[in-house]
Amino acid sequence: MRLAIEHDTHYRYDSPVRRSIQYLRLTPLSSARQQVLQWQLTLPANASAGMDAYGNTLHVLTLDRPHSEIRLHASGVVETRDGAALAEPDSRLPPAVFLRDSVLTQADAALSDFALPYAGKLIRSRREGLLTLMAALAARMPYTPGSTDAATPASAAFARASGVCQDHAQVFAACARKLGVPARYVSGYLAADAEHVASHAWTEVWLDEGWIGIDVSNQCLAEARHVKLAIGLDYLDACPVRGMRVGGGNEAMLAVARVAASEQ
Repeated sequence: MRLAIEHDTHYRYDSPVRRSIQYLRLTPLSSARQQVLQWQLTLPANASAGMDAYGNTLHVLTLDRPHSEIRLHASGVVETRDGAALAEPDSRLPPAVFLRDSVLTQADAALSDFALPYAGKLIRSRREGLLTLMAALAARMPYTPGSTDAATPASAAFARASGVCQDHAQVFAACARKLGVPARYVSGYLAADAEHVASHAWTEVWLDEGWIGIDVSNQCLAEARHVKLAIGLDYLDACPVRGMRVGGGNEAMLAVARVAASEQ
């Protein structure tokens, strides 16, 4: 599947920001599941490019003059492979790295109690056991926009029994790690029929032969509709945009992603 992607992020501030720095993970990498055919960033100033600790492409944008808004635009064409069951090898880091907890994926007693009964199912079939866990989690935590925010830990979202794709990805990662399965948070895009498509998040788990994407929000394995941007232990490691600023007062942010089949 060949997908054309447009991703706009717009920050506005009550008063001028004296200086700011933005960490941008807005550039996908080619892999066994996807091939980046074209990609570009349109930014208000030049950004330094490099790689973060997880192997993601990282741009650092520094604005050292007063500004009242920041506009970021990412666009390109990515060709993805069909076959949700495809296990993706990745030599960037050992899978065991993704057994670690993080601030946003620490499993409390309630999350542990929910996950541990699925340990027996993993012994019979790790893949089927994780899919059963996925279905149970989706039933326990219906997709509910506005019930959480970017700072909500997995345990808090689970306690509220609601959340969005970010929460589903972090809670599932916490459960998988509790069961001894390496799991990593994935940020990216999803081609869907909805009028308004936002950036998406899901979890990848290690099944010996490679990484398999599990999308709790859509109750499916990651497939050709999914385009991966970045990976990490949690949202903070892999979110498309994260920054700091001096001044500016209150902030308003609007992010819109559009994904459509490309005829190129």
